[in-house]
Amino acid sequence: MEKKECPEKSSSSEEELPRQVYRELPRVSEIRCDISHFFQDDDETEAEPLLFRAVPECQLSGGDIPSVSEEQESSEGQDSGDICSEENQIVSSYASKVCFEIEQDYKNRQFLGPEGNVDVELIDKSTNTYSVWFPTAGWYLWSATGLGFLVRDAVTVTIAFGSWNQHLALDLQHHEQWLVGGPLFDVTAEPEEAVAEIHLPHFISLQAGEVDVSWFLVAHFKDEGMVLEHPARVEPFYAVLEKPSFSLMGILLRIASGTRLSIPITSNTLIYYHPHPEDIKFHLYLVPSDALLTKMIDDEEDRFCGVRLQTSPPVEPLNFGARYIVSNSAHLEIIPTELKLSYRSPGEIQHFSKFYAGQMKEPIQLEITEKRHETLVWKTVVKPGAAFVKENHRQLQARLGDLKGVLDDLQDNEVLTENEKELVEQAKTRQSKNDILLTMVEKKGDRALELLFRSISERDPYLVSYLRQQNL
Repeated sequence: MEKKECPEKSSSSEEELPRQVYRELPRVSEIRCDISHFFQDDDETEAEPLLFRAVPECQLSGGDIPSVSEEQESSEGQDSGDICSEENQIVSSYASKVCFEIEQDYKNRQFLGPEGNVDVELIDKSTNTYSVWFPTAGWYLWSATGLGFLVRDAVTVTIAFGSWNQHLALDLQHHEQWLVGGPLFDVTAEPEEAVAEIHLPHFISLQAGEVDVSWFLVAHFKDEGMVLEHPARVEPFYAVLEKPSFSLMGILLRIASGTRLSIPITSNTLIYYHPHPEDIKFHLYLVPSDALLTKMIDDEEDRFCGVRLQTSPPVEPLNFGARYIVSNSAHLEIIPTELKLSYRSPGEIQHFSKFYAGQMKEPIQLEITEKRHETLVWKTVVKPGAAFVKENHRQLQARLGDLKGVLDDLQDNEVLTENEKELVEQAKTRQSKNDILLTMVEKKGDRALELLFRSISERDPYLVSYLRQQNL
């Protein structure tokens, strides 16, 4: 477990990725809707939702490791439809599994098939391209992405991930609006006829009945341009493409221009802890529930030594394009306090709120409130790391690996003396070493426990993540 240097991460940037323009091929009949309000375009500092309007100018519109416990409660009498559920500790993962809230599992390179798991092979890291062989007929689901296949026979499938902003045409119909509804996949198969259906994941919420499934389209990006196709059917978390052609593809919603809309989507809150001896820092993201997007944010935060804390997402759908206020119980400065729920493709700069917690002696309650209706939609409690160590003593004793780096950190921070370090190292078994270390540090108080947890989180963040998941 090697400790790495952590540069400072900026919370905002004006850089934009280049966009490659494609032309649209077949027209699709105009779609109408009768939803309440339209996105406000008065804030240029936040990310715009990936909503494209075809206008003549072709422009786009407008010191410890914490432990997390979730609290959510129903908010009645509000017409926004945003609800915050209430629980003790970390919320059950049942709902998240049902809703494909599988961001925590994005490193799982396996499809679940009719005869068990099927391994996914990374064949080109530079292009993020994977290959998988399905040995028999049946339905296969890659839980890490929500992508599924129904196959008639054995087949090899190749999958790569794309960015909407690099491919989506801006020179579209003058009377239409486009809303990205899910990730973009480049899919090929050999033999192609072996694939009966492709199940493309989306994050649009259908449960409130506010979204017409006829708005859903599958966009194919081919050499000749963008080709649109209606899915055979739309399910709560994916759209089905029957007798598929193979290309770069993903889900778009097409809505008539001028329609006032409020699209409900499933979303996710991501909190990252950044350790520092004097001033602990947190980053908070509010993003659509897209496993690929979460992976990108995880990878970016990891570059700056950010450790993701396990939290549950908002239970009820949030409104795409709506604005949300971030606050905390400790009156800490949050920059910015307002986040817009929008979609930026993986690979683009993602907006987040940042706040500093000093040495964090007490738990901090975080809340997200819908700005327009002042409705509480999500809250969580971030606990000091000392409590986490005490609660997970047995698991840490069993699972901590090589302690060399951790012992060096503790000695450098004057938690352990040279003699105490040697006492741990002289134990005969790994579990004995872990037990001696944990017991010794616990006797030294909360500050020592916080420094221990900081070291573990930097050197073995996956163990920290795993232990939190066990409480789900």
